[in-house]
Amino acid sequence: MHCRPNMMAPIVHPTKCCVNNTYSQTVVPHIHPTHTTNVNHHMYKHLHYYPQTQSVANETYHQHFNCMGPGPMPR
Repeated sequence: MHCRPNMMAPIVHPTKCCVNNTYSQTVVPHIHPTHTTNVNHHMYKHLHYYPQTQSVANETYHQHFNCMGPGPMPR
């Protein structure tokens, strides 16, 4: 018989700004002998979601000059 798991309210963490990095990988074998003991557990499942947003900024510049004296000479 399976019971529905207890569901807690989600924990929303602040938005984290990310940087893309490049990594190399080295494989190091680890051997772990195992002995099994059967134990009953209650598990909390922490479901982490990573919604991502992106933005684009467009910049426009204006320059204004106050020119003294006569205007440009016609040709």
